Amino acid sequence: MTSKPLKTLLYSVLGWGGCLILFLPVAYMLLKSFQTETDAASPAPKLAFSPTMAHYTAAFDAGIVPYAMNSLIVVVVSTLLVLILAVPAAFALSLVPVPKAQDALFFFISTKMMPIAAGIIPIYVIANKLGVLDTIPLLIILHLGMNLPLGIWMLRSFMQDIPKEVLEAAEVDGAGRWKAMRSIILPLIRPGIASTALLCAVFSWNEYFYAVNLTSSNSTLPLFLQKFLSFGELYTAQVAAVATLLSLPVVIAGWLSQKSLVRGLLFGAVK
Repeated sequence: MTSKPLKTLLYSVLGWGGCLILFLPVAYMLLKSFQTETDAASPAPKLAFSPTMAHYTAAFDAGIVPYAMNSLIVVVVSTLLVLILAVPAAFALSLVPVPKAQDALFFFISTKMMPIAAGIIPIYVIANKLGVLDTIPLLIILHLGMNLPLGIWMLRSFMQDIPKEVLEAAEVDGAGRWKAMRSIILPLIRPGIASTALLCAVFSWNEYFYAVNLTSSNSTLPLFLQKFLSFGELYTAQVAAVATLLSLPVVIAGWLSQKSLVRGLLFGAVK
């Protein structure tokens, strides 16, 4: 029978091994970003080379800043709108008895079942008629619709883990439902709100399909990355540098909010 310390060591080795395997593509991308195009195109990975920052400089010279600002605006505004709309919706579908709540939940999740490609043509036609093609407000609205069902379902799951006696006690003390939600429910699910916001922000930051089909010059970072992909030639090192810059904000946000993210994902798991 395996002893407990040996099991702990085995789990640790497996955990670290899994982390290293998952980190390997990221490390490979980072390594390529500091190589010359000749070294990066080599079939065998080169570990001994003279690092260069030329590709990062070229990314800023190519105009990455406006695309980064557009991505930041779309992510921040759409995520805030998701939280503003999802919190009361989740509250109504979890702690407050609303008629046909299951039908409403199914409707929200059903909007995620249709492939994005199936709806891009009517979206394009409507946006063209309204004159909002290649604009940031169009992307904000589409990202809002993309992430709102996720936000409602996640926040609802967090609110369902709160005992209804908490809301009943607040009502006995004279607090209305909106005041109870602001003063009691929201502080209790703060880790859940943080994890929901982070996931919505990541999905919005990485979204490519809407950007490539509905925008051109006034677009986000994923479309900027496409500039360095061409037929017949692939700028491996330059693409790796831009991809590293594109991934950096997500990594930093995840690192800074890891405690809230873990607490949010484990919210209600232990009673």
